[in-house]
Amino acid sequence: MNLDRLKLKLTAVFEPAAEGGYTCHIEELPEIFSEGDTVDEARANLVDALTQVMEYHREEARKCANPDALREELQLAAS
Repeated sequence: MNLDRLKLKLTAVFEPAAEGGYTCHIEELPEIFSEGDTVDEARANLVDALTQVMEYHREEARKCANPDALREELQLAAS
């Protein structure tokens, strides 16, 4: 696998909230959502939510994984 060509593209959706500010979610992962007073704040909160969900799934997966499994971390940069 050539990791140089691997790109992960996620779409953040920001919608004005009736009470002010913005709600947001990741289109491809609708269970990840957040909010903020500004788009920048909502974006930062959304990234935080994504990070927390990924950490949770990693911890849960490792509870029942083979201890001899080979793990390879993939670093993906946002553009």
